[in-house]
Amino acid sequence: MIRDILIYFAIKYNGEWQKIFDAIKNKESIDDEEILKQVEKVKNQSITLIDEDYPERLKNVFKPPFVLFYKGDKSLLKGNIVSIVGSRLASEYGKRATKSIVTDLKGKNMITCSGLAKGIDGVVHKVSLEENIPTIAVLTSGIDYCYPKENLSLYLEIQKRGLIISEYPFKTHLLREQIPFRNRIIAALGDNLIVTEAYPQSGTLISVRYALECGKDIYAVPYPFDSESICNKLINDGAYLICHGDDIFKKIWNKVIII
Repeated sequence: MIRDILIYFAIKYNGEWQKIFDAIKNKESIDDEEILKQVEKVKNQSITLIDEDYPERLKNVFKPPFVLFYKGDKSLLKGNIVSIVGSRLASEYGKRATKSIVTDLKGKNMITCSGLAKGIDGVVHKVSLEENIPTIAVLTSGIDYCYPKENLSLYLEIQKRGLIISEYPFKTHLLREQIPFRNRIIAALGDNLIVTEAYPQSGTLISVRYALECGKDIYAVPYPFDSESICNKLINDGAYLICHGDDIFKKIWNKVIII
């Protein structure tokens, strides 16, 4: 019953964390038959905070999601996940670096995680699928709403061969304030966070902050000295520098810094 209540409020309030929290805190009544019907439709495609298969990694994150709606293989949430993020306005350099890093994860029992956004996120998922690497996409919109539309083919393919999750139900449209909030999930799910491209005021920095709060290691791709990318600053501040894609596996599992 408690599980159904969580799903009920997640649907009623379109996944808005604070409204769900307030409804639970105030013991709000449950009396909408239409929402209860919707609960029955999605309860087998949802993971709630009280479920055994709820990711342990998310329990200590800032405002852990009450409900995760999903499409695909939820068992991936228990695997060796590496989160990879970067700019929506990805440069060719950033795309090449991302492709190299993801490709080198092939055969190493790793799962990639990103946000299915334009730019670097899309590269992460696309290359993962091409290399038969399991991938998890964390949406900023509802589980049934693909944004951006240009990634629809990726969205459909990840459903079949990976996992899509969102704390927002059905076709909830994207709101700008949801983007940084979504990043906490990406940062928490990965055992580590890799930044392949980032710029000042980038949402990528929010992911970095959440990852640090969760005690994750940060890895960053180096850029030319005259680049506007702040990856070099991240490295200067303590992130692990990645020279080649092959460094990833060694650093993640052996904590080796190659100089």
